[in-house]
Amino acid sequence: MLSYQHLYHAGNLADVHKHALMATALDYLTRKEKPLSYLETHSGRGLYALDAPEAVKTGEAAAGIARVERLGWFGADHPYARALAATRAAHGAKAYPGSPILAAQLLRPIDSLQLCELHPQEFAALREAMAPHGGIFHQKDGLQMALALCPPTPRRGILLIDPSWEVKTDYEVIPKLIGQIARKWNVGIIALWYPVLASGLERTMVRKIAADHPEALISEVRFPPAREGHGMIGSGMVVLNPPWGLEGEAKRLEALFRRL
Repeated sequence: MLSYQHLYHAGNLADVHKHALMATALDYLTRKEKPLSYLETHSGRGLYALDAPEAVKTGEAAAGIARVERLGWFGADHPYARALAATRAAHGAKAYPGSPILAAQLLRPIDSLQLCELHPQEFAALREAMAPHGGIFHQKDGLQMALALCPPTPRRGILLIDPSWEVKTDYEVIPKLIGQIARKWNVGIIALWYPVLASGLERTMVRKIAADHPEALISEVRFPPAREGHGMIGSGMVVLNPPWGLEGEAKRLEALFRRL
């Protein structure tokens, strides 16, 4: 459960899909003057160096964010591009924002940010990376904390559930958890990222969530496996109470991924 290190995968095509959608949602939410809450269950270290040996070894960032930027997927005014630019200006050209830094770049001083990360080294790195931005940090199990923290104050806001999926029971537990959170926090935007797998292990979970929440937005994209035998062949997002504009961005991304 504590072995996953996102440094090997930061900036890959799954991150592109997830972070572009999250940035779009946050951009819409921050247009209104009302404060909002941002919460994450599995935050990682928050900030990544794409020239680190781990990232270079897998080549996933080169095939991910580097490739799509060359293809011009995101104009300078896109919130994902703005967060990337701000992160690079602060930390160097090879810096990449995990979702905590991405959110921090788009949130305002009036907004609340709470992050969970259980891995001791990742938690220490997260607190260091987030020091300029502030926030509340929890070194606890993210799924349990999500249930405890919701509904947050302010009630307007978004929760990102983004586990490593190394714990296979997550596929069974998460639909029930999402239902519990949605009942407690019916106005909250609940976003779940999941891998699309060659084995199809995620399908029962996605069908269950879709049946329980028929109004949810489900966006899936496909891409070649990172290496021979790698089980992930795509990226999926389920979003309850999706904000205006998110469905359009999801369809745009899905069309772009089909051209890869």
